[in-house]
Amino acid sequence: MFHSKGGQNLEWASKRDREGCWAGISVELVLFFLTCDYVCNQFCVFVFQNEMNAIASSGLFFKDGKKRIDYILVYKKSSLQVEKRSTFEKNLRAEGLMLEREPAVTNNDIMFVKIHCPWETLCKYAERMNIRMPFRKKCYYTDWRSKTMGRELKSWLPRNPMKLDKEALPDLEETDCYTAPFSRARIHHFTINNKDSFFSNSTRSRIVHHMLQRTKYEDGKSKMGINRLLNNGTYEAAFPPHEGSHKSRHPIKTHGAQNHRHLLYERWARWGMWYKYQPLDLIRRYFGEKIGLYFAWLGWYTGMLIPAALVGLFVFLYGLFTMDSSQVSREICEANETIMCPMCERNCTLQKLNESCIYAKVTHLFDNGGTVFFAIFMAIWATVFLEFWKRRRAVLTYDWDLIDWEDEEEELRPQFEAKYSQVERVNPITGKPEPFQPFPDKLSRLMVSVSGIFFMISLVLTAVFAVVVYRLVAMEQFASFQWYFIKKYWQFATSGTGVCINFMIIMSLNVVYEKVAYLLTDLEHPRTDSEWENSFALKMFLFQFVNLNSSIFYIAFFLGRFAGRPGKYNKLFNRWRLEECHPSGCLIDLCLQMGVIMVLKQMWNNFMELGYPLLQNWWSRRKIKRGGQLLEHKISLPQWEKDWNLQPMNLHGLMDEYLEMVLQFGFTTIFVAAFPLAPLLALLNNIIEIRLDAYKFVTQWRRPMPARATDIGIWYGILEGIGVLAVITNAFVIAITSDYIPRFVYAYKYGPCADQGYTQEKCLKGYVNSSLSVFDLNELEMGYSGYCRYRDYRAPPWSSSPYEFTLQFWHVLAARLAFIIVFEHLVFGIKSFIAYLIPDMPKDLCDRMRREKYLVQEMMYEAELEHLQRERKKNGKQYHHEWP
Repeated sequence: MFHSKGGQNLEWASKRDREGCWAGISVELVLFFLTCDYVCNQFCVFVFQNEMNAIASSGLFFKDGKKRIDYILVYKKSSLQVEKRSTFEKNLRAEGLMLEREPAVTNNDIMFVKIHCPWETLCKYAERMNIRMPFRKKCYYTDWRSKTMGRELKSWLPRNPMKLDKEALPDLEETDCYTAPFSRARIHHFTINNKDSFFSNSTRSRIVHHMLQRTKYEDGKSKMGINRLLNNGTYEAAFPPHEGSHKSRHPIKTHGAQNHRHLLYERWARWGMWYKYQPLDLIRRYFGEKIGLYFAWLGWYTGMLIPAALVGLFVFLYGLFTMDSSQVSREICEANETIMCPMCERNCTLQKLNESCIYAKVTHLFDNGGTVFFAIFMAIWATVFLEFWKRRRAVLTYDWDLIDWEDEEEELRPQFEAKYSQVERVNPITGKPEPFQPFPDKLSRLMVSVSGIFFMISLVLTAVFAVVVYRLVAMEQFASFQWYFIKKYWQFATSGTGVCINFMIIMSLNVVYEKVAYLLTDLEHPRTDSEWENSFALKMFLFQFVNLNSSIFYIAFFLGRFAGRPGKYNKLFNRWRLEECHPSGCLIDLCLQMGVIMVLKQMWNNFMELGYPLLQNWWSRRKIKRGGQLLEHKISLPQWEKDWNLQPMNLHGLMDEYLEMVLQFGFTTIFVAAFPLAPLLALLNNIIEIRLDAYKFVTQWRRPMPARATDIGIWYGILEGIGVLAVITNAFVIAITSDYIPRFVYAYKYGPCADQGYTQEKCLKGYVNSSLSVFDLNELEMGYSGYCRYRDYRAPPWSSSPYEFTLQFWHVLAARLAFIIVFEHLVFGIKSFIAYLIPDMPKDLCDRMRREKYLVQEMMYEAELEHLQRERKKNGKQYHHEWP
């Protein structure tokens, strides 16, 4: 085995053919066999046959050890679709593909069909598919002075530990070459050092997949494509093979990588590489541009979370260090004579305000002077993240030759064709007649789908209402609990159990939502697979977003807002008294809800992404070992059978990966004013997520079909919508949920520093007493006497208008509304200004693209001129230097 430089694949057979059968044999053995010509010949034949068998059994080539396997089809011998399969394979051979059957080692009913695409067929379809191929090395135009200064500056700087060693990665030649659409007529223009490696494995698989999608298996317009054969059970699976094992007995530093899969595992998927940059060019070469863009976006998102996590941690630490010096927390902890009104009907007792000292200090961790700054920072951060991602995407699409690439015309879904085969119209792109969905039918189905979405959202709200009822019932029970700890901290117990129950409901409903989303999307009858994926992704996002955030919205904006006042509490169904906020505020409940759901959901997602495939693959290996076939014959499985025993990629591709990250982005931005540690938790999760996904793609999943894409699709628009919603929700959280505005109004209008124009901690002296109203306990008729306090701005019972809202209440309300308006307009203005300042494409990239276009035209002209001159000289004709 050897590692081919330039990112090329291994060619064991050709190497052995060149070096002869004596390679690797010691000198002593050579001298010995030279004495016996007959024994030598027999031994050479034996060695050569063994090596050819080893090459074939490795699963990378046909039995002859020369033809590379580009695709694998799997079917059951017991399948009844014999005629369709034979017709399909016959047509594949007619198109120029080579097929070879191989029975499975571990299952007598399984048959593998190995597909090889010869050079002539590759060239023909590369031209049809307009695939861009390299034809000359790039020559970059840079100022030598700035280049020299840059090198000198880099030599003085310490080495970046996150960068991968250049020696550890192959030199991917095509990323450093000018490319042009492949043409057989101008094949002499392209850099073809080796026909076997000119087209990369991913390109070869994409060409074969293109042919599989367009080959007929029966007579008829729609009787074609591997997808339909997979749906009707003709074939069990279709996938490109992995490039060998991801592990090696020899260390990669001394022996090099066996293949790209091994290299990806060692330099990307291993946990020891968690702090390194991702080898995006190698990922793109092995898995295709679509998966490469996902990991590029995930890496960019993770890197952008670092400043957000640091600022959020700073805000949290600021609250931690100022917790004891906070005037509000100090007043609550020292209020040992302030009696609070009972917070439930029957079992709650009178409590002193200082008993909530711990809650007040914890609340200060998240609700302090840095909260407003952090909310503005995160709104700007979301805009900067999306704008700079557009620039990063532009660079990647240029480097990966996607600038001029356009989506191929997709084939219609079989369900769409079957439903609307009687109605046809001419396709404006292809000019051919195809099934057509009338507008009234499309509108009616869309209305049914929208109704289904609203029904499911109402189901979510019903589940949240059930959790609210549980909290109302549970707080009475916990307040009279036998355990002293539960009885003392009954509010914490109520909130904690409510969050856990809510999480279990969320995860249970997610299963239901996925099935309903499938049903509604199929009901719409989308025309193509991409339309189906976009529709399904939007439904899943809406369902899961509402499912995850509805309880958080309730706690943030409704908890304690409609509870009433002592002596006149509002009751649900005239039975259960509505829940009030803690004397220290509702923000602690919101933090608990967000923290528990975010942590538990990330842990569950990580288990389902890696733990579940690991268990499935372990069970498959266990069943194979139980069969005893491998142990009996001492046979190692070929690569195609190892891939067959792996798990297939998710049915909807990268949708689950994007959905998880987009929902996390919502957690990180929408309620970040209430939970500044959310970016830090997201950062830690994503560092693990990148390696989990990498390990899963490299070791646990079959190799997906390398697909092309120029962006992240519908998810970018969803991210922009979340960014807008985050500004609105954070404005409401600061204005309504937190005590920032009441403290601000008190400091400027009612405190000891009133009308002096500044707010310090001393200016909040007396704030707690000002924020508590007085109630006469005799009115409760529960045997209490005296007065108690509750959170509100109402007149005392001895005033002329008892329990009416005071002037301070209206000042606070006006300040809250004014803050929402000012905050939203200010932040939206800053976001728009930043988006305007940041161009979608870097200037140097624009210059490189224009220069490359110019140079490509010049080089194509020169190459054609040189070719024609060589032809004329070869034929003995005179030639001139002008264009012929």
